[in-house]
Amino acid sequence: MTQARDHGGGIDAAIARFGGTRGDWLDLSTGINPMPYPMPAMPPHAWKALPDKGAFARLYALARRFWNVPDDAAIIGATGASAIIAALPHVIPQGEVCIPGPTYNEHGAAFGAANWCLGQDPSHMLVAVHPNNPDGRIWQEAEFITPYAIIDESFCDIAPGQSLIHLAARPGTVVLKSFGKFWGLAGLRLGFAIGDPAIIARLSDLLGPWQVSGPALSIGAEALADPQWADETRARLAQDAARLDSLLSTSGAEVLGGTSLFRLYQVKDAAAAHDHLAGHHILSRTFPYAPDWLRLGLPAPDRWAQLERAL
Repeated sequence: MTQARDHGGGIDAAIARFGGTRGDWLDLSTGINPMPYPMPAMPPHAWKALPDKGAFARLYALARRFWNVPDDAAIIGATGASAIIAALPHVIPQGEVCIPGPTYNEHGAAFGAANWCLGQDPSHMLVAVHPNNPDGRIWQEAEFITPYAIIDESFCDIAPGQSLIHLAARPGTVVLKSFGKFWGLAGLRLGFAIGDPAIIARLSDLLGPWQVSGPALSIGAEALADPQWADETRARLAQDAARLDSLLSTSGAEVLGGTSLFRLYQVKDAAAAHDHLAGHHILSRTFPYAPDWLRLGLPAPDRWAQLERAL
C-alpha cells in the first residue's frame, strides 16, 4: 500500500483526536483563500449535459486573457493542478529530474511513480514551485536554462507581477495554475497546464475528454472574467497576512516567509504548537523534515478572535 503523503487538511482526523464538530474548527492548515469567490448562478445544462467544446473554449479564452498567456502557448484544464502533476511525467521525455526542496511533495511523488530518476542535476528537467510552498521562494527567469521545465504557479495569483507565464512560450516548458487556492474553491477541482503545444497535446490525450466538469467550466469562466474581484482580494490577503505576522511575532514566533495565502513561522516545537492550537480547535500545518516550522493560513474575518484567544 502506498503511504499517504503529508498535506494540509484532515479536519475529520482532527475531530477524532481533539473533539468538536466541523463548525468548531478553524482550518489554517491549507493555503486556501478563506473568502471564496461568490458562487454565480449555475445554468441547468452545466449539471445535466456533457461539457461541450464551446464551454471549454470560453474558459480557455478567459484564462488566456486573465493570465496574459502567450499566443504560442497551448492550454488545457483538468480536475485540479494535482491531476496534471500526476500526468506530466508520462508526457515528457524521461531523464533525471531536479526538484529543489523542500517543496510541494506531489511533484516528487509523481515523477517517482513514473520511474524517473530524482536527482540534483537540472540539465534535463527542472520542477520549480513559484512561489514555493512552504517558504515562498520566488524563482528567477535566468534559472530556467534546462530543456524541460515545470513552473508550478499554484500560489502566484496573489502576485501576478511575479508570474513567469511568458516562459510558457518556450519549447519544453509548462506553467501550472491552480484555481482552488486564490479563488478559495478547492472543492471545485480545477487547474490548468499552459505551455509547449506538443506536451499539452500529449497531456490532452492522456487526460481524455470532459476532463473538467460542467459546473467547474461555468464557475471558472465567471471568476476569470472578474479582475476587479481579483484585485480587491489581493489587497485584502496582503493586509491579513501582515496582521497574521504581527500576531504570531507578538506570540514569539519568527517569520520565515510564505505568501499572502499562507505564512511560515519558526517556533520552538512545532508539534507542541500544533497540539496547543488543536486544543482550541485550530488546525495548523507542521512538516516532518523541520520540527520547528509551523505554517498557518489566513482566518476568515469572523474567525480571528478564535486564533487570538488560542495564542
